[in-house]
Amino acid sequence: MSRVIALFNQAGGVGKTTLTMNLGYQLQLHNYKILLIDIDPQASLTSFMGIEPESLEKTPFDALINEEPLFILKNQHGMDIAPTNINLSVAEIQLVNMDFREVRLKEALEPIRHEYDFILIDCPPSLGLLSYSSLVAASHLLIPIETHYKAFQGTNLLLQTIAQVKKRGNRNLKIAGFVPSRYAASNSQDQRTLKAISEQFSDIALVLDPIPRATAFVDASEQQVPLAIYEPKHPVLKVLDNIAKKMEQL
Repeated sequence: MSRVIALFNQAGGVGKTTLTMNLGYQLQLHNYKILLIDIDPQASLTSFMGIEPESLEKTPFDALINEEPLFILKNQHGMDIAPTNINLSVAEIQLVNMDFREVRLKEALEPIRHEYDFILIDCPPSLGLLSYSSLVAASHLLIPIETHYKAFQGTNLLLQTIAQVKKRGNRNLKIAGFVPSRYAASNSQDQRTLKAISEQFSDIALVLDPIPRATAFVDASEQQVPLAIYEPKHPVLKVLDNIAKKMEQL
């Protein structure tokens, strides 16, 4: 059975989309079959993967609202992807009045789930229905947290949301880990925040190695390729590969 991992944090700018693409690629290098799902109407993952959002005729909107098969583009940098565009924002509004709205993404994945070893869902930076549906569909949750005091402070609300999902929507949801992101080892505030993340969350789930702040991520995204393609010897790839190995153990 494949592992469906939702990458989620209600805060924006934590490196969620970058982690989704690059973690997927590292797992692909380990010979796993990977599906990426862009469930964020901002469509950053779609763009990062070299797909023009405005050119799409089908998106997860059609699966969620019209109950059509999930549209998937094959073999994008060795991975498959369900891309999206801004039209998905309309789905969140329409889902409010629909029956079984919380399970529609889960049901869309059921016919294809056996085809993949890992399905990574890039969630919106909000606590709306698209994120909630992703958490209901997931077997695991991976939480990137920026090593910045304000980002860390907002995590309690995130944990409350997860508790609500586990109580009603998805009792089997497991936290795969917390990923400290955009970490600058030379910054004392980052050091203190990383320590606080480790102390506060290590009893809840695994706190993984911090992902360093690196301009190469931005450069790779601009070139619309994973970091391992853009700069194969970049030192941060070791951190990403270690995270991938932890996901293999789920």
